[in-house]
Amino acid sequence: MANSRRGEIEAEIGGRTYTLCLTLGALAELESGLGASDLVALAERFEARRLSARDILRIIGCGLRGAGHGLSDVDVANMKVAGGLAAYVKIAADLLAATFGDNPSDETAAANPPPPQDAAPRS
Repeated sequence: MANSRRGEIEAEIGGRTYTLCLTLGALAELESGLGASDLVALAERFEARRLSARDILRIIGCGLRGAGHGLSDVDVANMKVAGGLAAYVKIAADLLAATFGDNPSDETAAANPPPPQDAAPRS
């Protein structure tokens, strides 16, 4: 099961449910593969919301490898996702949101922290 606090998501790819995570190593691989000079350049590229099919393939592939799955980009390219292109885009978008902290549930949690608990009763 994916742990959203660690930036993990789950996705069904090729008829199997996988956990994906863009670890630091996976992000370094993504920087290299997409020709980004650093994480800021990588984030700016994603914020522009202009991703090629190759970009989506690399994001998903790096996310799978980051979660420990030994799949190459060629393996990922040959896998099918129910829902077609829109489903591939959603997987990549969800993974980027989980990695770069754009998860709405996290924002809600941060905006509404639990009330402090008193350690000892007041007199």
